[in-house]
Amino acid sequence: MSDKRQGYISWDEYFMGVAKLAAMRSKDPNTQVGACIVSEDNKILSMGYNGFPRGCSDDEFPWVREGDPLDNKYFYTTHSELNAILNYRGGSLEGSKMYVTLFPCNECAKAIIQAGIKSFVYESDKYADTASTIASKRMLNAAGIRYYRYQPTGRKIEFDV
Repeated sequence: MSDKRQGYISWDEYFMGVAKLAAMRSKDPNTQVGACIVSEDNKILSMGYNGFPRGCSDDEFPWVREGDPLDNKYFYTTHSELNAILNYRGGSLEGSKMYVTLFPCNECAKAIIQAGIKSFVYESDKYADTASTIASKRMLNAAGIRYYRYQPTGRKIEFDV
């Protein structure tokens, strides 16, 4: 009989927790999204959150969602999934798995497919009925990318920083 500790967190809890922690770095006042990419042997390869590209000041670029396209955030922000892919410096992401707090849009789905990520776990699908998410699922399904919704355990994980 083993004396190992009981009640430790699962891989899904661990990596979704890392994605949620990454999301907390986002300065977007409306939606904070985080992503964590892991290897087949459960090693963290990269992380990302939604924000502006390097060198583009989040004090100078707009965070609003409406108005002239050049005066709102959509032309300027990089989504967490793409940031996690671009942040990786170790070569190929072929066969890896992504944990993301929001179901990927169509543009991020393209990047996931092209990067060779084979599966992902998502927390929220609040934009399921939008054209972007419908297109995303269509491409992901066609490319054979496996995805499933994170099943919260109800466990509360807290720590002091």
